[in-house]
This record gives sequence, structure tokens and C-alpha cells, in this order.
Amino acid sequence: MQCPESLRVQAGFDGELDAVSATEVERHLEHCDECRSLHQDLVDLRSALRRDVPYEQTPSALRDRVTKMLDAEDRTTARSYANTNLRRRPFWVGLTAGGSMAAAAAVLAFALVVPRTNPTVDELLGVHVNSLLPTHLIDVASSDHHTVKPWFAGNTDVSPLVADFASQGYTLVGGRVAYVQHQRAAVVVYRHGAHVINVFAWADAGKSFPRTVARDGYHFAFWTSGDLQYCAVSDAGWDELLSLERLLQDLDARTRDLNGT
Repeated sequence: MQCPESLRVQAGFDGELDAVSATEVERHLEHCDECRSLHQDLVDLRSALRRDVPYEQTPSALRDRVTKMLDAEDRTTARSYANTNLRRRPFWVGLTAGGSMAAAAAVLAFALVVPRTNPTVDELLGVHVNSLLPTHLIDVASSDHHTVKPWFAGNTDVSPLVADFASQGYTLVGGRVAYVQHQRAAVVVYRHGAHVINVFAWADAGKSFPRTVARDGYHFAFWTSGDLQYCAVSDAGWDELLSLERLLQDLDARTRDLNGT
């Protein structure tokens, strides 16, 4: 008879559980041989798919055009619902509204030419969800960038931009190390209201990423700076996430101007 927790094990592997449920599954795996075997099978299957199935990239020009259209549609929807004090409507409802046919066509094109999964997005999602578990979020806890940034120098492979934007609503709470693309990536952690925002930074290997991605209720914003690849991940709304990205990019530009780089 199959273990009743097997479905939750699969959901946890796919990053679909909340922090409390994910913790319960981790504890269950410690003493259930059947579910441990199931989890290992899932790990092996994912590894085989990533190793043996070719990953086709969409032309960057098309991808940028599609994501810009989707971003514009999402922000228009958010503003409309904010004015009526209603929650944001489901994305597919927006596609039936007037003026949304272009976005609908874009979604169809996106579905046809863009792979449903991106190994790095999958990796970042898993690391982000795992970080929300108790004791997994912070390695160095501080709102002082003079404490957090030097910590990265001895514990990660990169030295990311670190700043506290508490006055703008984004409080620096610390940092940690995470393994992304076989590197010791730096993760700068912010809180915005009830939301945790992880800002990942790793050495840019010349790979192309979408401008923005939405996956399983989480939003991803990618950008590059010098030889670093950044990605901010959170369940916060697009406006909140992209506002933090702008703060970081503006500070980065000012820092580069001062340093003459």
C-alpha cells in the first residue's frame, strides 16, 4: 500500500508546498524508506532529463518582446484592480478583456516556442522555497551592508551589490550562500511587508535569461551588471519586485560613475 504522504512528497519536490508543509515532509522523509526512495527517483529523473534532453533557447529578441507585452498587461491589470480595492484578477481573465488580444497572441507564441521549464529557474525556485523553511533563510543576519558585504567575500564566489533600502520599504535582513549553476552564489535577503525577497548573484557565464518569469506563484526578475548575473525572487507583486530591482540598478549605476567604471 502506497504511503499516504507520497503525494505531498511529490508536491514538495516540485516546490508547491508552503513552508510549514515542506518542513513536515522533510521530517517525514527522515523515517519513511518508501518516500525517501520516491524522492530519490524524482531527483534521478530530473537529473536525467536535464542531462539528456536538449534545451532549446528562444531568440532573445522574441523573448524580450513577449515578456514586455506580458509585463504591460500585468501592470495594467494591477492598477485597475487597485483602484477598486479588489484583488488582482487572474491572468487568463485579463486575456478576454478588450485590448488584450495582443497579449493573448503573445502568450500563445510564448507557449509554442519557449520551453516550459528552464533549469536555472527551477534551481532558483527550489533554493528560494527551501530558504523559507525555519533556519534556512539567513547565514549572516544584519541590516548593515558593511557587515553583510564583507561576509560574502569569504563565503561566496562573487561580491554582489549590498544595500539597505528600509526608507523605501525594503529592509536588508542579511545574506547567505546558495549553490546556483555549480557556483557559490551570494543571496542578499530583503523583507518588504510580509514578503521575503531573495536577490541571487553569481558569475555571468554568458547564458541568456528571460527578463521576467512567473512560476508557481513566484516572480523572477533577471538582470546583469558587469560580470555578475542577478535574479530577484519573491511572491511579492511585480511592481514591488521590480521597484527593488530599480533601486539596486540605480545604486549600481551611481557606484560605477563614482568609481569611473
